[in-house]
Amino acid sequence: MLYYLFDWLQRMDIPGAGMFGYTSFRSLIAVILALFISTIFGSRFIRFLKSKQITETQRDAKIDPFGVGKVGVPSMGGVIIIVATLIPCLLLGKLHNTYMILMLITTVWLGALGFADDYIKIFKRDKEGLHGKFKIIGQVGLGLIVGLTLYMSPTVVIRENIEINKPGQEMEVVHSNENVKSTKTTIPFLKSNNLDYADFVSFMGEHAQTAGWVLFVIVTIFVITAVSNGANLNDGMDGMTAGNSAIIGATLGILAYVSSHMELAQYLNIMYIPGSEELVIYICAFVGALVGFLWYNAYPAQVFMGDTGSLTIGGIIAVFAIAIHKELLIPILCGIFLVESVSVIAQRLYYKIGKKKGVKQRVFKRAPIHDHFRTSMSQVEEGCRVLITNPTTLFHESKITVRFWIVTIVLAAITIITLKIR
Repeated sequence: MLYYLFDWLQRMDIPGAGMFGYTSFRSLIAVILALFISTIFGSRFIRFLKSKQITETQRDAKIDPFGVGKVGVPSMGGVIIIVATLIPCLLLGKLHNTYMILMLITTVWLGALGFADDYIKIFKRDKEGLHGKFKIIGQVGLGLIVGLTLYMSPTVVIRENIEINKPGQEMEVVHSNENVKSTKTTIPFLKSNNLDYADFVSFMGEHAQTAGWVLFVIVTIFVITAVSNGANLNDGMDGMTAGNSAIIGATLGILAYVSSHMELAQYLNIMYIPGSEELVIYICAFVGALVGFLWYNAYPAQVFMGDTGSLTIGGIIAVFAIAIHKELLIPILCGIFLVESVSVIAQRLYYKIGKKKGVKQRVFKRAPIHDHFRTSMSQVEEGCRVLITNPTTLFHESKITVRFWIVTIVLAAITIITLKIR
């Protein structure tokens, strides 16, 4: 909203009003504003949650060797992240921008889905929360909205790279002057670093491009569902998901900035995405909100984000990566989320295989994998065979959290490096 006000003031020749036309200026203001809102509003919201006894009812000290209890800590703190993200975007963003609209819809959509899950857990005293099929329906629905919008919107375009070889000179990379609809995405580490989904259905001839968009929508649904659930599984320790997501968000912000800057995109030989600079505004607000939330969520946590936060965070990361055509970088950048998900899947499959044989067995002492590092064998079900018992030394959750942050920082660095290693 403020963007439009200052745009009008600039046309009225008011000195200084033009500052709001700079993406860098609005991004920095978004970070500061989101950080301010999440800390100030967060404090008051936590007091409100305590007064209404909207607190954690499921976690306790039994699974923690250090006896750290979690019952009574306010939950549904994801509302803080959502509010602190939305307000700066509404004030500073171009609200007619398709990318900004999609991110706002994603935030509200998954925020509502996670809120419903937390509401059932806390107020209905149902530890299962919202039935899994309804979560999947919500995630698939969002995937359809995002995929079809990116397909149908005339403003969602790219400018492809053109390599010009001049005799006796180095190859020069320039961008086409034409904006095109494309199903291309970035492949890490490869010189010809664009993959076109339409190539997988090239046998369909003249219908290959349309079929490519269908495949793109399917991939969009899968990525949103996978990353959203991965972030949800990662939310099990104080500061874990908020810290990892802030690092991931900052990395995505860098990728969005270079993709929206014609000269930088040309230099890095990546596709130029007109209009994606508004994603930088959004992600700066998102990171600021996460850092502000971390003020209260760091060990010992004064508030938990709940599914209201974790489902929303995962969906935001997924949709953002898809919007800048970097979804194939997610397995690297969101490696922690991937490992958490794989650990749960492996644990369940191995358990079911053993159950058919009449044997109690597990891959890890506990899953997701972050719980494996703070669980002793004495806490495992009696008579259960555990495939991986190391480490035998147990770690405090604050140490596990910081080490997971470090891993995410390394993965973020590798993700950025892929822009040049091709």
